[in-house]
Amino acid sequence: MTATRLLIVGPQGSGKGTQGVLVAEAFGVPVVSTGDIFRANIKDGTELGRKVTAILDAGDLVPDEVTSEIVRDRLSQDDAAAGFLLDGYPRNTVQVDHLDAFLGARGEGLDAVVLLDVPRRESIARIAKRAAEQGRSDDTEEAISNRLDIYESETAPIIDVYGARGIVDRIDGVGTLDEITERIFAALEARGLVRVAA
Repeated sequence: MTATRLLIVGPQGSGKGTQGVLVAEAFGVPVVSTGDIFRANIKDGTELGRKVTAILDAGDLVPDEVTSEIVRDRLSQDDAAAGFLLDGYPRNTVQVDHLDAFLGARGEGLDAVVLLDVPRRESIARIAKRAAEQGRSDDTEEAISNRLDIYESETAPIIDVYGARGIVDRIDGVGTLDEITERIFAALEARGLVRVAA
């Protein structure tokens, strides 16, 4: 069985988390989400969790080197040997270099980058709806807009890097959940990647 190494990217509200889980299941690989790893370590009170908590409590972003160290550790675990789906990493070109160095040392590379294309106004509408449903006060339109600005400024250069390698699949992220999932499957299968679960 060939390994499948994927990265899923998309703005907040693009459905990236949901689609990532479905795609990972279909291709028989674990989802490696930096957000989930951070939260798990914080909850378990690990040394890493304490380090991350201190950084976040200071209002800072977790440094690239710390994030990359966490991902390297996760990708070294047995269940990721046959592939993985990265969600939330790499989020800038420095992290792309870190990932390239790690995978390159193992003679590996990413097979595909799934880019969920969602218009900005659609992202804002989806997040605002979710915030209302979940009673989240931090999802103001201004906060959402600010997060989308950061996504656009940090992620666009990553897409350029991977686009130059010819591994980006731009997926229309507007439609029903199933329609979008099928578009992703079709794009990955066109690259010769094989689903393990129908």
